[in-house]
Amino acid sequence: MRMEEIETIIAFKKQNIKDLNDVLCEQLQEIERLGSICDALVKRVKELSGLTPGINAPANEKPLHF
Repeated sequence: MRMEEIETIIAFKKQNIKDLNDVLCEQLQEIERLGSICDALVKRVKELSGLTPGINAPANEKPLHF
């Protein structure tokens, strides 16, 4: 009887590890997808900042006409 309990626990733990591994793999894919989106957004912001004059100026600096 004791051996059967141990085998049941081991089987449960194996399934638990498999389930956790599956979730971990899904999360890794999601992180990679979000990283790609962030990279694309950073690239787009850099492109747009080149089109907007004064975008790199400090926020508290007064424009020249003041």
